Amino acid sequence: MTENATDVLVVGAGPTGLFLALLLAKLGVAVRIVDKEAEPGTTSRALAVQARTLELYRQVGLAEEVLSRALVFGGVNLWRRGDRVAHVDLSDTGHGVSPFPFGVIFPQDEHERFLIARLEAEGVHVERRTTIRSLERAGGRSVARGVGPDGSEVAYEAKFIAGCDGARSAVRTAIGAGFPGGTYSHVFYVADIEARGRPVDKQLHVMLDDAGFLAIFPMAHEGRARLIGTIKSAAEGSEAKLGWEDIDRRAVDAAGLEVKRVNWFSTYRVHHRVADRFRAGHVFLLGDAGHIHSPVGGQGMNTGLGDAMNLAWKIAAVLGGRANTDLLDTYEPERIAFARRLVATTDRVFKAATSESKLAELVRLEVLPRLLPPVAGTHLGKRLLFAAVSQTGIEYRSSTWSEGNVGGVHGGDRLPWVAPETEGSADNFTPLASLDWQTHVYGAPPEGVDAACAARAIPLHRFPFDARTEAASLARDAVYLVRPDGYVAAALQGSSSADALAGYLESHGIRGR
Repeated sequence: MTENATDVLVVGAGPTGLFLALLLAKLGVAVRIVDKEAEPGTTSRALAVQARTLELYRQVGLAEEVLSRALVFGGVNLWRRGDRVAHVDLSDTGHGVSPFPFGVIFPQDEHERFLIARLEAEGVHVERRTTIRSLERAGGRSVARGVGPDGSEVAYEAKFIAGCDGARSAVRTAIGAGFPGGTYSHVFYVADIEARGRPVDKQLHVMLDDAGFLAIFPMAHEGRARLIGTIKSAAEGSEAKLGWEDIDRRAVDAAGLEVKRVNWFSTYRVHHRVADRFRAGHVFLLGDAGHIHSPVGGQGMNTGLGDAMNLAWKIAAVLGGRANTDLLDTYEPERIAFARRLVATTDRVFKAATSESKLAELVRLEVLPRLLPPVAGTHLGKRLLFAAVSQTGIEYRSSTWSEGNVGGVHGGDRLPWVAPETEGSADNFTPLASLDWQTHVYGAPPEGVDAACAARAIPLHRFPFDARTEAASLARDAVYLVRPDGYVAAALQGSSSADALAGYLESHGIRGR
C-alpha cells in the first residue's frame, strides 16, 4: 500500500468533484481529491443552480448559504429587433412542487470557492498541480499514477476512483470509454461585463432575431451581467486570437446595452457527447467527463452534481457493509439514461435556437413570443416549464433497485415534497438531512412495519395524511422506503407491506447507519 492510500480518489476539483468529495467526507468515507490546476477557476460559463440541486444541498446544510449569495432567477424576456416582445415570470413556477420553486444564478467560479471552503471544513484539501495519467488494478485496489506539483511521479491507491476531470478526462481515456457525439459549427463567447441599459435589470434577456444570438444573464452584483453570444462569422477561423472586438455587436446594440467594462472574455465551441459507459470496475465517470451538451436550460453543472449525489451514498453504503455490492451497478444505468435524454433534448432546442432556416426563424420571431407567455401563465404551463428545467422530474423507475407503485408514486421517483403546515416548520424533506435510508408513512403504518424497520435500523417517519399529501400523489397508509438521495426505492401498500419491506431490505442487504 502506498503512502497516498484512501478509500476514494476524486480526480478533478470542479463543482462535481468537490461535491462528491464533500458528500463522501460527511458520510465518513476517507477521500482525497486532486486537480491539475494550480488554483480554482476564475471564469465560468455555468451559472444556473436548479431546484433539485438546491434540494440536494439542503440535505447537507448548504442551501441557505447558496441562496444568500445567489440571485433568484426572476424572469426571462424575449426581444425582437430591439423591442421586448414577451416576458415570463420564473420566480415561482414550482410552487407546491419544491421548497425551492425557482432556480438561482450562482456563477461556477464563486460556486467552486464556496464548495472548497465547505470541503476544507471537513478536513479535506484539494491537492493541486497533480495530473493523473494512467490507472491500473493491483491487489484488489485501483492505482492512479501521474505527476505531482514538483514534477515527480505520484501514485494513489484507492478502493474506488471517480473521474470528475472534465470533457478532456484522462480517467475516461484510461478506462477506454468512448465519447461519441459531435461539435456545433458556431463559435460562441462568454463575457463578464459591467454595463447599463434596459437589459441590466436582474432578469434574463434573450435576443430572438437575426442580429446574432445573444443571451444576457443577470448577476447578483449591481450593474454586472454575463453575456453569451456569437462571434462574427468572418472571425471564426482564428479562435485563439479572438477578443471582445470580434463579437457580433448587432444584438448588443439592438438591446440598448452600454458596456462600460469587460472583466473577462472567453470563446468556446459547443459539444454534445455522452460517454458510452460511466463505469469500468471500480472506476466511475461523473459530470463533464461523462456528458457534455449545449448550455440550453442551465443543466450541465446541475447534472454533474446529481451524479455526485447518486454515487456518493452508494459507495459509502457498500464500503460500510450497509448494502450489497450490486448497489454500485445501479449508478451507470440510472445516470447514463438521464444524460442521453438530456443531450438529445438540448440538442434539438439548441439547433432550433441557432438555425438559420426560414422555419426556425418563423418559430423564433412569431410563434414563440406569442405562445410562451400565455402557456407559461397557466398552472399546467408552469408545472411543465418547471419540470423541464428544475431536474425534479428525474426518475429511476427502471432501476433494478426500484419496486412498486402506490398512488401516483413509483419506486424510482423523487419523493414528492409536501409543504409544511406552517411556514418555517418541518416538512417531509427535513428527515432527508440524515443522508440515510428511511421509511415514510402518510397516515398509519400497517401492522409490522415498525418491527421491520427496527430490525434493520431504518428510521420510520410518520406524517399526517391530508389534502396536502393527497395533492402530492402520496397514498394514505402506504409505505415508502426512501433512499439517502431522496428517491423512493420501494412503494408498498396493504396488509403485506411489512413482509414486502422486510423482504426488500433483506434481499438488498440494507441496514441503516
